[in-house]
Amino acid sequence: MDLSFVILVEILYAIASLALISVGLAVVFGMMKVINLAHGEFMMMGGYATITAVNLGVNVFVAMLIIAPLVVGLIGLLVERLVIRHLYGRLVDTMLATWGLSLFFIGMVTMIFGNTTTSITTPIKGFTVGNYQINGYNFFVIFITICLLVGIYALLKTTRAGLTARGTMQRSDIAAALGYSPDRIYMATFFCGSALSGLAGAVLAPLVGLVPTSGGIYIAKAFITVIAGGPALITGLVTSSGLFGLVNQIFTFAISPVIGEVALLIAAVILLRLLPQGVTGKFFKGKM
Repeated sequence: MDLSFVILVEILYAIASLALISVGLAVVFGMMKVINLAHGEFMMMGGYATITAVNLGVNVFVAMLIIAPLVVGLIGLLVERLVIRHLYGRLVDTMLATWGLSLFFIGMVTMIFGNTTTSITTPIKGFTVGNYQINGYNFFVIFITICLLVGIYALLKTTRAGLTARGTMQRSDIAAALGYSPDRIYMATFFCGSALSGLAGAVLAPLVGLVPTSGGIYIAKAFITVIAGGPALITGLVTSSGLFGLVNQIFTFAISPVIGEVALLIAAVILLRLLPQGVTGKFFKGKM
């Protein structure tokens, strides 16, 4: 029974962490069709913003949940105004531009913080279940991810701002004819996606040692999860992260963590081979 509970928690944590690292990219790519190759660097900067704020005496939860998303969101806003807004509808140009931005951010963070590993302690202690030790912070990651997904769903589904954003992404010309500014809506959406990326990096910062190249750890998994999920933002994200998180943890417990990562990539390749449009391109059509 104790082992079953530990395995369940680890599976839920794997699913939640995949959804968390992918949610910012899902908003930017899923809604705006912008391929942001600097997504990992936005997460990395969220982690550094958290560590810097904590070292200055700010409460760790305030640093993670407020300061880091705000800082990275503002950086994303600057990026959108200076670069991205000129490249909408040009996928290759956007990829090249954001790839260049990722290198720029890595260089800037290296100049400021150096190329050494930095971290903060986990703010929630672990506890024992029978003969097993569970990281209590895993429950916080699961809780934050659930709150984010529910909040985004409610925002997009039930509020005027969410409905306006969704409508603008589908037909910007009609939104403009109705008196809305697509330019401002694109700007706000990219800000939100960047802030979510910063929040993800901040929440995961206590679990990993940060270096300026840490973004590379997240970018591949985030793209795999978002693309495999398909066009439905929330449903696709939950479905793909649930599938990949489950596969990863099954093989991790059965064999080793390395094999778990390999199994995740193989599962992604098989899924995209069978369902090129993603899970929600074939199933759950019409869902958000």
